Amino acid sequence: MNRPLEMRLLSFITEIERALIAESPAIEGGAWNSLRLVNFQQQLARLTLTATPGAELPISGGSVFLQCFSLADGSICLKATLGWLGSETATTIAVYDIPGLNWKLEASRIAGKFLEGPQELTGVTEHSMSEAPLAPLVAVAS
Repeated sequence: MNRPLEMRLLSFITEIERALIAESPAIEGGAWNSLRLVNFQQQLARLTLTATPGAELPISGGSVFLQCFSLADGSICLKATLGWLGSETATTIAVYDIPGLNWKLEASRIAGKFLEGPQELTGVTEHSMSEAPLAPLVAVAS
């Protein structure tokens, strides 16, 4: 049985934070300083992370933004958007509440993606967008 959206949102952001701590190097006082903000009315949560001074981490900080919503079939979807300090690149990961889903494993997967840092955009995508003029959909479909 599905738990209320509020409980899923709060427990999932907590699981992501725990996974980040578990997957980071053990440092006295912890590797991360974190701040959690949750808006239950809007079904939004944000985990803001900054590396502890002196911690040798691959990234200096960033945020995990969660949006929780019900799909048309009544199931829950959580969308995590990962952002990093000093980067305009963001990564979005959707987690669908399907039977047998391991929420802790999904939280760990999101934490791992965050620790990998931003993925560079390929020049091919940017290049092809700048050279190919956009045509109206009607012209393409005719």
